[in-house]
Amino acid sequence: MRGAQFDAAYYDRFYRDPRTRVYEASDVRKLCAFVLSYITHLDIPVRRVVDLGCGLGYWQEALEDLVPKARYTGVEISEYLCDEYGWEHASVAEFRGRGAYDLVICQGVLQYLDDDEAERALANMARLCRGALYLETLTEEDWAENCDRSVTDGAVHLRPASFYRERLERRFLSAGGGVFIQKETGVVLYELEKGR
Repeated sequence: MRGAQFDAAYYDRFYRDPRTRVYEASDVRKLCAFVLSYITHLDIPVRRVVDLGCGLGYWQEALEDLVPKARYTGVEISEYLCDEYGWEHASVAEFRGRGAYDLVICQGVLQYLDDDEAERALANMARLCRGALYLETLTEEDWAENCDRSVTDGAVHLRPASFYRERLERRFLSAGGGVFIQKETGVVLYELEKGR
């Protein structure tokens, strides 16, 4: 994954321009409220959060409102955004952090990685997570059936959803809605609560 690809023009097109952005801060705030409500329901405390591929920091803004005492770490491959916002410069596959995190966020990143990098990123997220993972990534199925191609970056690595599910199920329980629970938490999900 090349950080230079994620320059000002990329973020202007996919995040800042109202005509071409894929989502905006208010969308992430709703998503964040959902994720926090669900994992709070499962008795997973949120004290430490890492956002891998944090972009413009929409999750940080939402978390500051919803769980102001949580410590947030933003990680980004884009040197442009690291300079602009002060994020930690690293890839999702290589970020080491300090200890484990209650919530690991990775939204819209893995499709930019080749298969080997994606495998390493998934393993790294499992290592970093002691509670819940929120994962969103564009799949072959999404490209064919679900996404709005007029605002979605198609210059990515499309893989079947099964690629991600097979690797995630080694360390996580799917709770649906893009939320995955680290198996070591001991959280019990009833069958109809599970994503699959």
